[in-house]
Amino acid sequence: MLESSEFPSVLVTGATGFVGQALIVSLHKLGITKIVCTSRERRIPKHKNISFFQCDEANDWRDALTGCEVVVHLAARVHVMVDRAADPLEEFRRVNVQGTLSLARQAAAAGVQRFVFVSSIKVNGEVTQLGHPFMADDAPAPLDAYGVSKMEAEQGLREIAGQSGMEVVIIRPPLIYGPGVKANFATMMRWLKRGVPLPLRTIHNQRSLVGLDNFVDLLVTCLMHPAAANQTFLVSDGEDVSSTELLCRMGQALGHPARLVPVPVSWLKLAAGMVGKRDMVLRLCGSLQVDIEKTRHLLGWTPPLSLDEGLKKAAEGL
Repeated sequence: MLESSEFPSVLVTGATGFVGQALIVSLHKLGITKIVCTSRERRIPKHKNISFFQCDEANDWRDALTGCEVVVHLAARVHVMVDRAADPLEEFRRVNVQGTLSLARQAAAAGVQRFVFVSSIKVNGEVTQLGHPFMADDAPAPLDAYGVSKMEAEQGLREIAGQSGMEVVIIRPPLIYGPGVKANFATMMRWLKRGVPLPLRTIHNQRSLVGLDNFVDLLVTCLMHPAAANQTFLVSDGEDVSSTELLCRMGQALGHPARLVPVPVSWLKLAAGMVGKRDMVLRLCGSLQVDIEKTRHLLGWTPPLSLDEGLKKAAEGL
């Protein structure tokens, strides 16, 4: 168990990614004396307490792990809308399962005390019924190759923890947004900023999201908190909203009121199916709620930023 009153030395994989860059900045501000990034020196400020390591093709992490007490594993093959791999599941397994477990075994052998793994809410599933959010200890029910790979990585990590004594912390985030966010979230913000009318005024679902600052704050909490050891946590901003309300509040954050047109959801699904965008509309119209009571209770953690504060920061970074 981590017993030092000071923050430990940390190895961060995926440090140049959306979450990784924000985490490195936060760790540096905390004064952590040793931060190792498994990436090239790009998009990360140079400081004497930050060093860089490029893993070789054999996935030999020993040099990077030397002297590190905690690993935060962000690197992954992420979910993609159109996967062109010949065997998507096998490709996800190669990176997200085999790569993760190889790193974890080497970390345990090197004496790393805690391994923080960023998984995905997709391990729980894709949709929830209104008022029935996913719970951290629900039985996994992934529906796509990405979710399956994250579930299998979690299972392998728990086995390694049981065999080695290295503590494992698993965090399953829903959609993460913030400055620099990409994909559909950024597209919607750009459309709102341009005043594009959107047929999304009458959607009555509920969705959980997590702002980048809130997610990084939880990651930092899980570096050392004794109650985090060998636990699985869900995370969100602590406020669920419908897609319609989210767009209205995004518009407020941008200073460009959302122009939403009332169109029946059945029409949206029909039109989306005709142009091959059914999955996108299902996400916009379906519910996905997470319960963070376990995270609050065990860690004493509260999201430091409200949803509106997080949206404002995302808008400023657009």
